[in-house]
Amino acid sequence: MLGPVIQAGLDALKCADRAGKLFIFHTNLPLLDAPGKLKNREDRKLLGTDKEKTVLQPHIDFYSKLGEECVKAGCAVDLFLFPNSFVDVASLSPVCYLTGGSIYKYQYFETQKDSQRFLADLSHDISREIVFDAMIRVRTSTGLRPTGFFGSFFMDNTTDLEMGAIDCDKAVHVEIRHDDKLPEGSAYLQAAVLFTSCSGQRRLRIHNLALAVSSDYNQLYRVADLDCLTSFLFKQAEYFLRDKSPKEVREAVNARCAQMLATYREKCSEQAPLGQLILPECLKLLPLFANCILKNDALSGGNDMTVDDRAYLMHLIPSLRTEDALTLLYPTVFPVSDLMLEQQTAEITLPVCIRASYDNLSPEKAYIIFNGIMMFLWIGLKVSQDWMQDVFNSNSVAHLNVDNHVVPERDNARSRALRYVINRVNLNRLRHMKLFLIRQQDALEAWMKKFLVEDRTSSMPSYVDYLCNIHREIRSLLT
Repeated sequence: MLGPVIQAGLDALKCADRAGKLFIFHTNLPLLDAPGKLKNREDRKLLGTDKEKTVLQPHIDFYSKLGEECVKAGCAVDLFLFPNSFVDVASLSPVCYLTGGSIYKYQYFETQKDSQRFLADLSHDISREIVFDAMIRVRTSTGLRPTGFFGSFFMDNTTDLEMGAIDCDKAVHVEIRHDDKLPEGSAYLQAAVLFTSCSGQRRLRIHNLALAVSSDYNQLYRVADLDCLTSFLFKQAEYFLRDKSPKEVREAVNARCAQMLATYREKCSEQAPLGQLILPECLKLLPLFANCILKNDALSGGNDMTVDDRAYLMHLIPSLRTEDALTLLYPTVFPVSDLMLEQQTAEITLPVCIRASYDNLSPEKAYIIFNGIMMFLWIGLKVSQDWMQDVFNSNSVAHLNVDNHVVPERDNARSRALRYVINRVNLNRLRHMKLFLIRQQDALEAWMKKFLVEDRTSSMPSYVDYLCNIHREIRSLLT
């Protein structure tokens, strides 16, 4: 039973005439004969097909209506899930994303392995900056209009974004279109946020932005923001997936990427030979990120993952901050086997990142790989015995217990350095990341390779191949 529990918490806030947040801890599919009852409809064979929407969309509208009721009362809902089987995240998630809340998921929770991660998530959730009963409205000058909104909110009309709460880990993306010729000079945008502070004060925060208007394509591409554009395309693709097939979404992302680059070629470098790939400096990595969007499990995950895992990832995307979206798309990879930390109170600089390709992993080293949701410690078969002894108290990689998800706390420079790095990269992340130990050539390595996004997979091209495909599409658009 889940629905009546949330309703009871909402009623308590209403009786107190207070805005606030509900922390809900739940384990099983709500099967009792009560409001919000669900049934087991997991069918992972549908993932990746045109019929996947039947298991990725809410089965009933109860939790959507409950979410709307919570928003009207200034109440957000955070859901902490501890499932051992299917819980139907797709049906439960509306009560969170409509209210500005979050979902945390701990599959097969084990106290020894997962308690630290859960406590870190809960502590961060409670202590982060937050406001309640929020409403956002975006206004524009003549010739511009907001047409698309992406984030965790409820819209009762075409202009106002309503949330039970909004915190420092959430972002809202707004698509602005221009229908007419813009007047020379500047165009203006305003975002007004009405909210209740934690002290109970009703406040209004206004952001005004003046942007130069230009008809010069060179200037337009010179100031293009790749990070913001990538995050927008990622969220838009997830939104399209609610109504379109996976194939249609892939085609839309490809077409958008090719059209932007073809326009640059046509307007800014028409003198270059057609067979030469010319990319704007600010958007030269756009094909890389477009390919990462298509590869991401939230959009392309098939029957090798569960329905709940796929729905959970899809729930995360709309409210991602730009920096979190980029990390989720292109994981961070760097070596850690050469790091030393002589004193517990000292600090070290994180190593230089390498490109996310298996060819860049050396068997003589160990690497941290993370995407903001999960973290891998990949250990090469030829890593030094001294490192293995200091970090894991093991004489060789072959004897390592990879089922353990923690790095032992040992009093030496190498162990301190590795634990420092793991703690450091977990700061200010969406979730406290679960650590997986991956030994080179082990069975789990095939799963980890999916996060090395520049490489080819069984169904998706490598970055180099995708770049060639985009070049062909650009040439096709220009001829």
